[in-house]
Parts: sequence; C-alpha cells; structure tokens
Amino acid sequence: MGFFKEFKEDLSEAVDELIPGGDYSDEADDVDLAVEQSIDVDTELSKLDGLLEQATKKAEENDARESVAARVTSSADFVAEKEKAKATVTNKKKTEEIKMEETLKNTNDVVMDTTPAPAVGANAMAPASDENAVITSGMKITGDLESTGSIDVEGVINGNVKCNGKLTVTGTIVGNSISSEFFADSAKVEGEVNTSGTVKIGVGSVVIGNITATSAVIAGAVKGDIDVQGPVVVDTSAVVMGNIKSRSVQINNGAVIEGFCSQAYAEVDVASVFA
Repeated sequence: MGFFKEFKEDLSEAVDELIPGGDYSDEADDVDLAVEQSIDVDTELSKLDGLLEQATKKAEENDARESVAARVTSSADFVAEKEKAKATVTNKKKTEEIKMEETLKNTNDVVMDTTPAPAVGANAMAPASDENAVITSGMKITGDLESTGSIDVEGVINGNVKCNGKLTVTGTIVGNSISSEFFADSAKVEGEVNTSGTVKIGVGSVVIGNITATSAVIAGAVKGDIDVQGPVVVDTSAVVMGNIKSRSVQINNGAVIEGFCSQAYAEVDVASVFA
C-alpha cells in the first residue's frame, strides 16, 4: 500500500501549493479509500479463475457429449453395415435359386418332369409344415436333426438331417440328408443326398456322396453317383466325378464329367430300335 500512501502525500502537497492554507487531507483520505476499494486485485483474479474453471468444465462437457455422440453414430453404422451384409447374402441366395430354376425350366422335358413324383416306401415324406428352423453360422450341432418343416443350415451339423420341407445348406453337413427339396449354395456336404423333389447344387458347393432326386441342376462339384428320375442339367461351372442316370441330361459347355451318363429312365425303348 506504499504506492497509495505516497500518492496521497503528493496529492496533498499539490493541493496545498495550489491553494495555500487549505486542508484537504480528508478529501485525500477519501480518494485513497476509493482507489483501494475500486482496485481489489485478489478479488478480480479470483473472479477470473472462476470464469476460467467454468469455461474449462463446459468445454469438457461438450467433448464428452461429442464423444458419446460419435460412439452412438459408430454403433449405428456398424448395425447398418451388418444388416446390409445380411441382406446381401439373402439376396445372393435368392438370386442363385432363381437362376437355377430358370435353367431347369429351359431344359428339355422340364414341363412334365419338374413336378416331384410321389415318393414311396422309405423315401415317402409327410406333408411339410410352415416351420422353418435356422441353424445359424455360429452354431455347431453334433447328432441327428429332424423337422416337420424346412431347415436352413448356415452352421455345422455332424449328423443325419431329415425334414419334410426344403433343406437349404450354406454351411456344412457331415451326414446323410432326406428332404422334399435340397439346395446347396457355397456349402460342403459329406453324405448321401436323398430328396423327393429337386436337387440344386450351386456354384462353390462341394457334395461328396450319392444324389437321388426327381430332377437336378448341378453347378458345383459332386463326387458320387447321380440318380434322377427326371432331367439333369450340368451347368458350365460343374465338376462331376461319378455316373449320371436320368431321363434326360443337358451338359453345358465348360462342364467336366468323369463317369458314364445313362438315360435309363427315358421313355424310348432303346433295345427295340436295334431289333
């Protein structure tokens, strides 16, 4: 406070010089007090510290809100991408089925042969229910599986599979299967495939075992005999290591077959032709 004291004394001396005989010490004291009251450095610094603390706290809160919003956005994007990938797989499966159905329809004798013939004996199937069981990609089953409806196998089954409806395989089956219709898409099957309807082996699928059906479209790889009461279409990408017995067979350019082809179920009496 030495500064204010010296300032007071200098002010008093200046007033005395200007107006001799005047006593303005009280006025100088008032000025000193006003100056001291008007300039409180500690209080002002304290106020500044409070404002700085509030600003820092608000900035941290904004950063936290932005971080949470970013995480929420990231989670939403992940879910959206997952749903998009799932929809892509589903659309691919449907496209492959439609393509195979169109290929089968364009084959000779398809009109009368694509309708599944009624199975008899051990292969007779009861009417299928509307149930659709899904073995997800992360699931592995050891043991036999049976259903009155359809089954989608995306995971792994080590055992025999039987269903009254359609059996769709995009995963792996190690065992025999019985169904009213069979479709494999980028699948691996080790076992007999027996169906009372159509068999469709899509591109990228590998079947090691005999196939029995009323009609078939082969676009993947099959190691085993194919016994089909109706038409068989061996597409461009197909590789067959085994004998084919059917009513009619269409082999597209590029297909590879290592075995015999017999149209044993054809309506033509071959022996009478050469009689």
